Amino acid sequence: MDKIRNFCIIAHIDHGKSTLADRLLEYTNTIKVTEGQMLDDMDLERERGITIKSHAIQMEYQKDGETYILNLIDTPGHVDFSYEVSRSIAACEGALLVVDATQGVQAQTISNLYMAIDNDLEIIPVINKIDMPNAMPEEVADEIIDLLGCKREEILLASGKTGEGVEDILNAVVDRIPHPTGDEQAPLQALIFDSVFNSYRGIIAYFKIVNGVMRPGEKVRFINTKKEYLAEEIGVLKMDMIPRKELGTGDVGYIVSGIKNAVEVKVGDTITTVANPSDSAIEGFEEVKPMVFAGVYPIETEDYENLRTSLEKLQLNDASLSFQHESSAALGFGFRCGFLGLLHMEIVQERLDREFNMNVITTVPNVSYMVYDKHGNAQEVHNPSSMPDPTLIEHVEEPYIHATVITTATYIGPIMTLCLGKRGELIKQEFIAGNRVEIQFLMPLGEIVIDFYDKLKSISRGYASFDYHSAGFRPSKLVKLDILLNGESVDALSTLTHVDNAVTLGRRMCERLKDLLPRQQFDIAIQAAIGGKIIARETVKQVRKDVLAKCYGGDVSRKRKLLEKQKAGKKRMKQIGNVQVPQKAFLAVLKLDE
Repeated sequence: MDKIRNFCIIAHIDHGKSTLADRLLEYTNTIKVTEGQMLDDMDLERERGITIKSHAIQMEYQKDGETYILNLIDTPGHVDFSYEVSRSIAACEGALLVVDATQGVQAQTISNLYMAIDNDLEIIPVINKIDMPNAMPEEVADEIIDLLGCKREEILLASGKTGEGVEDILNAVVDRIPHPTGDEQAPLQALIFDSVFNSYRGIIAYFKIVNGVMRPGEKVRFINTKKEYLAEEIGVLKMDMIPRKELGTGDVGYIVSGIKNAVEVKVGDTITTVANPSDSAIEGFEEVKPMVFAGVYPIETEDYENLRTSLEKLQLNDASLSFQHESSAALGFGFRCGFLGLLHMEIVQERLDREFNMNVITTVPNVSYMVYDKHGNAQEVHNPSSMPDPTLIEHVEEPYIHATVITTATYIGPIMTLCLGKRGELIKQEFIAGNRVEIQFLMPLGEIVIDFYDKLKSISRGYASFDYHSAGFRPSKLVKLDILLNGESVDALSTLTHVDNAVTLGRRMCERLKDLLPRQQFDIAIQAAIGGKIIARETVKQVRKDVLAKCYGGDVSRKRKLLEKQKAGKKRMKQIGNVQVPQKAFLAVLKLDE
């Protein structure tokens, strides 16, 4: 056990963790790196240059004639995937905190660092990309010292591109990170921190053994789900899975037990043996809280069951995705999905399309609200269509977040304007080092879910980093804005919005829909309404046929008769005709400011 080191790499997005992980794997001869980011094996990760999934891999390192086993977990850096980071941290004793020498400490660096400190991890600070011409290692070192309170000589300098400083990092991992502690003789306790679906072998769970020993052929029990299985194969994770005859305390590995049903494996569950069971599960593993909700519906109704299976398989691989059944008058049967943010929602949509060949319609994203009625009863509402009647509502509370923006002094003005325009309240503003500023706001989550992050990046030219955590619910004046087409409400386009924004939003939605809805042979009235009050209206004009073309000369009553006949036909058509809303109209509501 004292030769094992479990550690993860945490950093802000784009600070070079995956490239550094490649160098560590190469230096320890674990794999031959043929192309960049070997651990980012998903097409989407390679295309976008971001890590979406945390990846575990085992390395062997020789130091002073001893062989050490290093279990590395590479983690994502984007705020939307912070749940992946929390799971990786739960399975480690130490962390490499990687900071880009050209950009310095950013919001997500601080967020991930606090998460690691809360779990009592040993932190090794690393300044990466020191080979870049615009690197500022001295200034960045000052920022890290302010943040961690460490000594300057404890900070390692490295370059993931050239491989400089990699040996120092490996030596520091062996010397500074404590080995796992646990009791080999105690009943087995293994923490599941990830799982994947394999179409031939069923569900494969990845775990870290906290106490005891695991062997193939034993009967194991998953404590939370109370299910029992036979451990057909266990082993360690290299680039492929390597079977082993025994895994001891502190080891990180995988188990194949022929589980077919996705619901039976929960990330954060504890595995024990049936012969010598442990009484308690491992504590300290938190449930994920979705921040953004959207409806996901199959385009073809008969694909509903396929969509359910696809979401279950995707949930195995991405435990932060949550979903439940819902139905809509406009879109039929589908699911209400909870995401950690907009990028997470976009990635899930892409993965459904690529990995499961599912074409889906996604409704306008929104957040959950607490609705209190006149009797004081509270109800959590995830979508506008389940809002009670306005006359029964005492007040509505919406979720707030504590947002941290780190930027240079140049962009303070525009960022303040953006945040205050989104109903934000300034909590504090302080200079960190040089001309870098940390600004903290209290903001409604509903205001940031659609386009806040994109706007922040564009006004700061990419120099602002953003991170947030939940700050509870606060009372707010919210109204339900309905969109009516020919008097019929389209529930998929309903939104909950602040009363001050309602008229402007309603007007803009009507104008955008007017451009997007195909013309019919009758007028389409597009209206925005709050309760029974219409606040905006646009009309899509009908496609007309010239019924008078065959009349040349003659009496006016002949022409009028033809026009009246046409008018009656149009009226009948309007009563039975329904208006199809194209998918791009749902998406256009998200991009109202463009």
